[in-house]
Amino acid sequence: MTAPRSPWRTRYFLDTEFTSFEACQLISLAIVGEDRREFYAEVSDFDRALCSDFVRATVLPQLGIPPGRAMPLRQVSREVLAWLAQVPLRPEPVLCFDYEGDLRLLERLIGGRMPTGWKTENVYRRICDLEKERFFMNTGLSDHHALHDARANAYAFT
Repeated sequence: MTAPRSPWRTRYFLDTEFTSFEACQLISLAIVGEDRREFYAEVSDFDRALCSDFVRATVLPQLGIPPGRAMPLRQVSREVLAWLAQVPLRPEPVLCFDYEGDLRLLERLIGGRMPTGWKTENVYRRICDLEKERFFMNTGLSDHHALHDARANAYAFT
Protein backbone atom coordinates (compact mmCIF):
# COMPACT_ATOMS: atom_id res chain seq x y z
CA MET A 1 0.00 0.00 0.00
CA THR A 2 2.58 2.53 -1.12
CA ALA A 3 1.44 6.14 -0.96
CA PRO A 4 1.11 7.93 -4.30
CA ARG A 5 4.30 9.62 -5.41
CA SER A 6 4.51 13.35 -5.17
CA PRO A 7 5.49 15.20 -8.36
CA TRP A 8 7.50 17.60 -6.16
CA ARG A 9 9.59 15.13 -4.18
CA THR A 10 10.97 11.62 -4.24
CA ARG A 11 11.26 9.76 -0.97
CA TYR A 12 14.24 7.57 -0.08
CA PHE A 13 13.97 5.24 2.91
CA LEU A 14 17.00 4.75 5.15
CA ASP A 15 17.69 1.86 7.48
CA THR A 16 20.81 0.73 9.32
CA GLU A 17 22.00 -2.12 11.47
CA PHE A 18 24.49 -1.40 14.24
CA THR A 19 26.41 -3.17 16.99
CA SER A 20 24.39 -2.09 20.06
CA PHE A 21 22.67 0.90 21.60
CA GLU A 22 25.48 1.22 24.18
CA ALA A 23 28.45 1.05 21.77
CA CYS A 24 26.95 2.01 18.45
CA GLN A 25 29.03 1.18 15.38
CA LEU A 26 27.54 0.89 11.90
CA ILE A 27 27.24 -2.63 10.51
CA SER A 28 25.13 -2.04 7.38
CA LEU A 29 23.20 0.72 5.68
CA ALA A 30 20.51 0.78 3.00
CA ILE A 31 18.64 3.51 1.15
CA VAL A 32 15.67 2.56 -1.03
CA GLY A 33 13.99 5.11 -3.27
CA GLU A 34 10.46 5.38 -4.60
CA ASP A 35 12.20 5.65 -7.97
CA ARG A 36 13.67 2.15 -7.44
CA ARG A 37 17.22 3.41 -6.83
CA GLU A 38 18.89 1.43 -4.06
CA PHE A 39 22.10 1.61 -2.08
CA TYR A 40 23.31 -1.13 0.24
CA ALA A 41 26.65 -1.69 1.93
CA GLU A 42 28.05 -3.67 4.84
CA VAL A 43 30.95 -2.48 6.97
CA SER A 44 33.67 -5.13 7.08
CA ASP A 45 35.79 -3.55 9.82
CA PHE A 46 33.30 -2.92 12.64
CA ASP A 47 34.18 -4.29 16.09
CA ARG A 48 32.21 -7.54 16.50
CA ALA A 49 33.01 -7.56 20.22
CA LEU A 50 30.65 -4.57 20.60
CA CYS A 51 27.65 -6.48 19.24
CA SER A 52 24.73 -7.16 21.54
CA ASP A 53 23.47 -10.71 21.90
CA PHE A 54 20.47 -9.76 19.73
CA VAL A 55 22.73 -8.49 16.95
CA ARG A 56 24.91 -11.61 17.11
CA ALA A 57 21.85 -13.86 16.84
CA THR A 58 19.74 -11.89 14.37
CA VAL A 59 21.78 -9.41 12.31
CA LEU A 60 25.20 -11.01 11.80
CA PRO A 61 23.85 -14.26 10.25
CA GLN A 62 22.23 -12.17 7.49
CA LEU A 63 25.43 -10.41 6.41
CA GLY A 64 26.56 -11.29 2.91
CA ILE A 65 23.05 -11.07 1.45
CA PRO A 66 23.39 -9.81 -1.23
CA PRO A 67 27.01 -10.89 -1.71
CA GLY A 68 29.83 -8.54 -2.60
CA ARG A 69 28.67 -5.51 -0.62
CA ALA A 70 31.06 -5.76 2.37
CA MET A 71 33.81 -3.14 2.50
CA PRO A 72 35.81 -1.04 4.98
CA LEU A 73 33.97 1.88 6.61
CA ARG A 74 35.93 4.48 4.59
CA GLN A 75 34.85 2.86 1.35
CA VAL A 76 31.21 2.72 2.51
CA SER A 77 31.48 6.46 3.20
CA ARG A 78 32.87 7.19 -0.27
CA GLU A 79 30.30 4.98 -2.00
CA VAL A 80 27.25 6.37 -0.19
CA LEU A 81 28.42 9.96 -0.83
CA ALA A 82 28.85 9.16 -4.54
CA TRP A 83 25.43 7.50 -4.62
CA LEU A 84 23.75 10.48 -2.91
CA ALA A 85 25.43 12.85 -5.40
CA GLN A 86 23.96 10.90 -8.34
CA VAL A 87 20.38 11.26 -7.14
CA PRO A 88 18.59 14.01 -9.10
CA LEU A 89 17.67 17.06 -7.03
CA ARG A 90 14.45 17.49 -9.05
CA PRO A 91 12.05 16.37 -7.82
CA GLU A 92 13.38 17.16 -4.37
CA PRO A 93 14.88 14.09 -2.63
CA VAL A 94 13.66 13.44 0.92
CA LEU A 95 15.54 10.98 3.10
CA CYS A 96 12.99 9.23 5.32
CA PHE A 97 13.85 7.39 8.50
CA ASP A 98 11.86 5.75 11.27
CA TYR A 99 14.59 5.94 13.91
CA GLU A 100 16.66 9.08 14.58
CA GLY A 101 19.74 6.94 15.26
CA ASP A 102 19.76 5.78 11.62
CA LEU A 103 20.09 9.36 10.42
CA ARG A 104 22.83 10.07 13.00
CA LEU A 105 24.81 7.02 11.85
CA LEU A 106 24.55 8.16 8.22
CA GLU A 107 25.59 11.71 9.13
CA ARG A 108 28.58 10.38 11.08
CA LEU A 109 29.48 8.20 8.09
CA ILE A 110 29.40 11.09 5.60
CA GLY A 111 31.02 13.60 7.95
CA GLY A 112 28.06 15.90 8.55
CA ARG A 113 24.59 16.74 7.36
CA MET A 114 22.99 15.51 4.16
CA PRO A 115 24.28 17.06 0.93
CA THR A 116 22.74 20.29 -0.34
CA GLY A 117 19.33 19.75 -1.91
CA TRP A 118 18.36 16.84 0.36
CA LYS A 119 15.65 17.10 3.00
CA THR A 120 15.11 14.67 5.88
CA GLU A 121 11.90 13.49 7.51
CA ASN A 122 11.11 11.20 10.42
CA VAL A 123 8.31 8.99 9.11
CA TYR A 124 7.97 6.70 12.12
CA ARG A 125 4.25 7.50 12.49
CA ARG A 126 3.66 7.02 8.75
CA ILE A 127 4.88 3.42 8.57
CA CYS A 128 1.92 1.03 8.80
CA ASP A 129 2.95 -1.95 10.94
CA LEU A 130 0.35 -4.19 9.32
CA GLU A 131 1.62 -3.37 5.81
CA LYS A 132 5.21 -3.87 6.94
CA GLU A 133 4.29 -7.30 8.30
CA ARG A 134 2.50 -8.07 5.04
CA PHE A 135 5.64 -7.09 3.09
CA PHE A 136 7.75 -9.61 4.98
CA MET A 137 5.13 -12.35 4.67
CA ASN A 138 4.69 -11.81 0.93
CA THR A 139 8.37 -11.50 0.05
CA GLY A 140 9.82 -14.14 2.37
CA LEU A 141 12.55 -11.68 3.33
CA SER A 142 13.60 -11.39 6.95
CA ASP A 143 13.60 -8.24 9.05
CA HIS A 144 16.61 -6.79 10.90
CA HIS A 145 18.48 -6.61 7.59
CA ALA A 146 19.01 -2.99 6.53
CA LEU A 147 18.06 -3.50 2.87
CA HIS A 148 14.98 -5.57 3.66
CA ASP A 149 13.83 -3.12 6.34
CA ALA A 150 14.32 -0.11 4.05
CA ARG A 151 12.27 -1.84 1.34
CA ALA A 152 9.59 -2.72 3.89
CA ASN A 153 9.39 0.89 5.09
CA ALA A 154 9.03 2.13 1.51
CA TYR A 155 6.24 -0.40 0.97
CA ALA A 156 4.43 0.39 4.22
CA PHE A 157 4.70 4.19 3.99
CA THR A 158 1.29 5.87 4.19
